[in-house]
Amino acid sequence: MSQRAAARPARPGRAHRSTRRTGRRAIAALTGAVALTGAAITAGVTLTTAGAAAAWPAPNGSKPVPATISVPAGSPYDGGMKRHYGTGDLGDGGQDEGQAPLFKLADGAVLKNVVLGSPAADGVHCMGSCTLQNVWWEDVGEDAATFRSKSAGATYTVTGGGAKKASDKVFQFNGAGKLTITGFQVSDFGKLVRSCGNCSTQYKRTIVVDNVDVTAPGGSIAGINTNYGDTATLRNIRIHGDSSKKIKPCVRFTGNNTGAEPVQTGSGPDGTYCRYTASDITYK
Repeated sequence: MSQRAAARPARPGRAHRSTRRTGRRAIAALTGAVALTGAAITAGVTLTTAGAAAAWPAPNGSKPVPATISVPAGSPYDGGMKRHYGTGDLGDGGQDEGQAPLFKLADGAVLKNVVLGSPAADGVHCMGSCTLQNVWWEDVGEDAATFRSKSAGATYTVTGGGAKKASDKVFQFNGAGKLTITGFQVSDFGKLVRSCGNCSTQYKRTIVVDNVDVTAPGGSIAGINTNYGDTATLRNIRIHGDSSKKIKPCVRFTGNNTGAEPVQTGSGPDGTYCRYTASDITYK
């Protein structure tokens, strides 16, 4: 009301009618924007303003998970934005390797609109190609998600969502294929995605990270093994709160299949393995 009163001239006239027409156009535009936002939220998409990470969603209730939930292909699991958390054998909150996941996705499965609370055990395992849409990890356990397909043609897609409090890796890339991460956000983490450095079976892995918000503290965005032909392409990366630029966008390693600690060989863009330029990374 106060805005309308301030806009109203002391005397009626052309300026008054113009102001009213402008106001009506502004209201119509705002109504359209609100409708678009509502449609996007209904679709499970989190909208952001340019250069800013989206607000974390408020969970819509809770769902305890006492045993791994298996998700078959052709029957997407829609969590309705409920907070899923481990209980029983999935509820010890440990960081040990080899834990069971809360969700196990078959080749071609889809998981969407899920909040993973704490404890989250070993998060999500994709046994083949999979899609993770609007999935949020409030407190990453061992890993947020692990990609395991043996097929070079496997595709893993992470769209929207976010992860916090990952003492080591968010996404563990153990299998073969291509991982694409878009519209994601991560904070307080060790590595956003790491190509396994010492798995007993190794593969060539392709990583694409696009339109992602990264908030310090953090270690690296992508870690790859050049000796197996891995590549990491980074685009539209926004790094927040890292004025000293300690977060490394891309780190190169020599991997192995013996279980030994992989050797770091370099970091930064090289045009072959770490594919990005300075303009692809902005600091906020």
